Amino acid sequence: MAEILLITGLSGAGRSQAADALEDLGWFVVDNMPVELVDKFVELAGVSVDQPSRLALVIGVASQQTDAVKSVPRLRGAGHDVRVLFLEASTQSLVKRYTESRRKHPLRTETGTVSEAIEHERDLLEPVREVADKVIDTTALQLGQFKTQLTELFSFDDLPDTLQVSVVSFGFKHGIPLDVDTMFDVRFIPNPYYDEALRPLTGRDEAVRRFVLDQAATQDFLGRVESLFESLIPAYRNEGKSYLTIAVGCTGGQHRSVAIAEALSLRLANRGVEARVAHRDIEKN
Repeated sequence: MAEILLITGLSGAGRSQAADALEDLGWFVVDNMPVELVDKFVELAGVSVDQPSRLALVIGVASQQTDAVKSVPRLRGAGHDVRVLFLEASTQSLVKRYTESRRKHPLRTETGTVSEAIEHERDLLEPVREVADKVIDTTALQLGQFKTQLTELFSFDDLPDTLQVSVVSFGFKHGIPLDVDTMFDVRFIPNPYYDEALRPLTGRDEAVRRFVLDQAATQDFLGRVESLFESLIPAYRNEGKSYLTIAVGCTGGQHRSVAIAEALSLRLANRGVEARVAHRDIEKN
């Protein structure tokens, strides 16, 4: 049986870049796969020893993506390991990319704007996003960061049968991340930023870590969140969820959220749940 990854998402959000990265990882990639051929292609790949067993299929326009996800239950019922990756970005970011590349958005009309075309496509693809196993927001990602994230998620050694958990810190002033499942606001914790000695440091530094974690409110919060995921994670696994992204936000994304994200990942690890940690805004001012 095959491992199948359907690459979906907004035009301009990085489907072609994802295809290139996955090809470098050893996946057999087919770009703009006609949805009518998905089942037949997978069938051929499954019966021929000459065909690869790991298939990444890039699905094109919105109507094709909508039809493609309808084949997922059927493919899973046939025993294939199927995941759906959905790529998105902010409208402002996508407009900038189209302006710089001078490409035409596939849904833009003669009288419409690029922004209108993007929002229309976003609406059309909402059902696809809803069923996706993993959503990645590429708004703030450099190409190297995007490739690193794909490598961590989809390299052959990182394709377990169980739930993959990520804990991401961020700063509210830089925008709320779009591609998360659960979000916690830790701005109730005293802010190290107002201590001049701690301001230039981050939540990875011991002085900031101790400042944040030694607060009674922090310990109470971590205990409650740990208990919450003690029950949620087995439930997610039972439902067949492949990815869980937990976001922790503070004002700037450098102090409190970083320390909390690191501490939460350690608590999860103590319960047998290995969590990838990422700090989206740690280097921003």
